[in-house]
Amino acid sequence: MRIKSPTLRWLVAGSFAAGLGWSSTLPADTPAPITLGYLGMERPDDREPLSVLAPVLDDEGLQGARLGINDNNATAQFLDQEFVLHEAEVAQGDDVGEALQGLIDQGADWIVSGLPAEALLEVMAHPALGDRVVFNAGTPDDALRGESCHPNLYHTTPSRRMLADALAQFLGYKQWERWALVYGNTDEDRILAETLKAAAERYGHRIVGDKMWPHDPMARRAEGGFHAIQREIPVFVQDLPEHDVLVIADETDYFGEYFPFQTWAPRPVVGTQGLVATAWHRAHESWGAVQLQRRFEKLADRWMTPRDFAAWLAVRSLGEAAARTGSVDRETVIDYMLGEEFELAGYLGLPVSYRTWNHQLRQPILVTGPRMVASVSPQEGYLHPRTPLDSLGADEGESPCRF
Repeated sequence: MRIKSPTLRWLVAGSFAAGLGWSSTLPADTPAPITLGYLGMERPDDREPLSVLAPVLDDEGLQGARLGINDNNATAQFLDQEFVLHEAEVAQGDDVGEALQGLIDQGADWIVSGLPAEALLEVMAHPALGDRVVFNAGTPDDALRGESCHPNLYHTTPSRRMLADALAQFLGYKQWERWALVYGNTDEDRILAETLKAAAERYGHRIVGDKMWPHDPMARRAEGGFHAIQREIPVFVQDLPEHDVLVIADETDYFGEYFPFQTWAPRPVVGTQGLVATAWHRAHESWGAVQLQRRFEKLADRWMTPRDFAAWLAVRSLGEAAARTGSVDRETVIDYMLGEEFELAGYLGLPVSYRTWNHQLRQPILVTGPRMVASVSPQEGYLHPRTPLDSLGADEGESPCRF
């Protein structure tokens, strides 16, 4: 475990205030700061990006939390408020409870999690957590929004079902209604395949055939490897029934990128590769998003990822609620976040807010290619009695979550 505690204050706010001629010195009776802890996990040593063009990131999520602190303090200084961030990162297999305790010892009253599902459940069950709120900015598992939900757990990263529904709506708009499905041999891919099947059923699509990719990660640097791929993949998908689109379920990104341009029939590739549904993308620039992209790039010297965006949303949720209520009291902040008046500008065209029944952040989902945003879901015509955003993911009547 590695504890990192550069207390991040005024990285942006100081220069912002100086430029306006205002002092960033707070009065002596300033309320106690809102102290957050970011709890992340090191990436597995054996999981390299499939493409040499994909960067290896060891600060994904954390940089989003840092930017959120900066953005919060840019406003908070004028409200006699302050936001502070402490950081902890655990190695694969290390005790997340020890890292959690370290953050709490440093004063963290709110936790932003970049952990996978199993480790996050350990955090939620840890006695040191008490009544602290945890923001899930790292895992899309639907179970955490369903049968394993927790009243103190909030989700700023979209669930698998939200992403699958967003893609299904776009495919419905295109009238690509016959899907062939290829999924990997990992537990995550099998779960995602079932989620995609549920989304297809909800929106009137049909899975005409499905196959599991049986192989371990390909040796992409092997001599002539692409020749083998060019021969193998068309044969693998040749016996799939006639379809409009080939849907790939490969969350670990170890085979799906090989399928575009290698299919037997000339069909679009969508899912986790090709055309994808995602919370954030480097090509997104509408609704002021380019401003957020530039602030992030200046801070982190790289592109913002969906996990960075989820962590930023978590921190900004607290900033927005504290600013609107004028309070740093935990119950006051939580009550406002769950209220009908809460709306956070997420640079996605519609304001985002929390579902009261499972604490999932309702948000638009980008549908993108590798270098350009193709669309944003919910698609036009997909209605809901509360908000079109609730057409993505499990609705209140479908959710098994019971607080």
